[in-house]
Amino acid sequence: MPDINFASPSQDAAEPRPAAGDGNNLRWDIIELLFFAYRDFVGDPDQELEAFGFGRAHHRVMHFVYRYPGLKVADLLDVLRITKQSLGRVLKQLLDEGYIVQKTGDNDRRQRLLYATPKGEALVQKLAGLQTTRINKALAEMGPQDAETIKRFLRAMIDRDDPDKVLETIFASVNHDAKE
Repeated sequence: MPDINFASPSQDAAEPRPAAGDGNNLRWDIIELLFFAYRDFVGDPDQELEAFGFGRAHHRVMHFVYRYPGLKVADLLDVLRITKQSLGRVLKQLLDEGYIVQKTGDNDRRQRLLYATPKGEALVQKLAGLQTTRINKALAEMGPQDAETIKRFLRAMIDRDDPDKVLETIFASVNHDAKE
């Protein structure tokens, strides 16, 4: 198979494209750091999930179901911003394999509430452990005050007008924690 070089003839493939000189002040430094940090942050769990035949969608579902027991399927769709069809496939697999259970609401029997099973909890704990190890390793290279700066930066990156119920809960707990 021939070697394909996507770089233009005047550009060395090993050199990054220079920043545009049009005054845009694009943050290539942060953009690329976020890209690679995300790649490695989710890469650790990806390897673990592969053994189960699961992917990132399974991880996201398990994460939010574990963290917010009784989460409504409708709210999970909003949080993940995926279609009902996409969630349905992942949810069916997690239900069939015993990682989560679905219960009807006490007041509204049409509600489908999701809970992690002990098997699901163990998986989420393992995945979160891998990610916590990576976070702690990075924080060890910084000062203790930097963790708060990082959290403020990441919260600022999230759209505040986002209607997600889980984000509302997260922001409420952050504000509550800040007052204590």
